[in-house]
Parts: sequence; structure tokens; C-alpha cells
Amino acid sequence: MEAFLVSTGIVALAEMGDKTQLLSLVLAARFRQPWPIVMGILVATLANHALAGAAGASVTTVIGPQALRWILGGSFIAMAVWMLIPDKLDEGDADKAPRLGVFGTTLVAFFLAEMGDKTQVATVMLAARYDAWAAVVAGTTLGMMLANAPVVWFGDRVMRRVPIRVVHIVSAVIFAVLGIGAIWY
Repeated sequence: MEAFLVSTGIVALAEMGDKTQLLSLVLAARFRQPWPIVMGILVATLANHALAGAAGASVTTVIGPQALRWILGGSFIAMAVWMLIPDKLDEGDADKAPRLGVFGTTLVAFFLAEMGDKTQVATVMLAARYDAWAAVVAGTTLGMMLANAPVVWFGDRVMRRVPIRVVHIVSAVIFAVLGIGAIWY
């Protein structure tokens, strides 16, 4: 249960102001069909985070516990620094033609945008940290949905009320504490 809850919280915070959250806003504004967008985000996130979780879980079979502890600690601290750098959506991403329909366009765009993203890296690290692949993937997916579904449904109203800079700082502190904790213990 700890793996699920920590994964949910970390990814929900890390997603605030992230490029995939901005992509959710752009898709919602462009297509104005929240259900296919939310379903596309869900399927893309499940696929992406399942692969990331599998990569993180397999790392533990190759790297010894001491080395893994230092790598994870350093990675969490690097994530803390990365959280302080705000993401911006590329202007060209919003103008792609929806040949695949709203669901397909969302699925492909979201899956690709998530590649190498903070939340994907966090999923790899969390799966390496906890011996609970399914709980981590379920938690990170729920975190993504908690951060993105309201944006799809409520758009600008949510984005104006959430102090993104404060969320980034809180997220950075959480990642730093996790990193120091991984190294220390």
C-alpha cells in the first residue's frame, strides 16, 4: 500500500505544470470532448508507466543493493532539481491534424509526450525502490489522472487557481527528502 500511495502522491505533484498537463489543456480546448481525451490519457499512461515500471523493476536484478541505494538517492535528488525547472509545451504540438480521432490523437500525443518526462522517470525510480511493480504503476497512473482529468474538464479555471510554482517547490522538497532518505537508510 505504501508503494501505491507514495507513487500516487509523487506523480500527482510532479505532473503539476508539466508539459503533459499543458497538453491535456490544449487537447481539451481544441476538441472539447472530455471523455475521449481522459480515456486516451488513461490508456497512454497505463502503457507508458507499465513499461517504465518494468524497466525500474528489472534494474533491481542487475544492480546490487548498495549501488542501487546510491543511484536511487541521486536520482531522487536530481528529480528535486528538475522539478524546479518549469515545462513548456511546444507550439507545434497543438496544430497536428486529428487523423486518429480525439481518443487516438490523445493516446499517441500523450504517450509520446510522456517519454523521458519527469513522471516517467519517477515511475522507473519508484519501481526500482519498491518491490511492487503493479502498485507503483497503479499509483503513478492514478497520480497522472488526478492531475490531468480536472484540467480536461475544468481547464483554465483549475490552472489559474493552482499555484504551480508552490507545487513545484513542494514536489522538489519531497523528492529531495526521498533522495536523502534513500542514501541515508
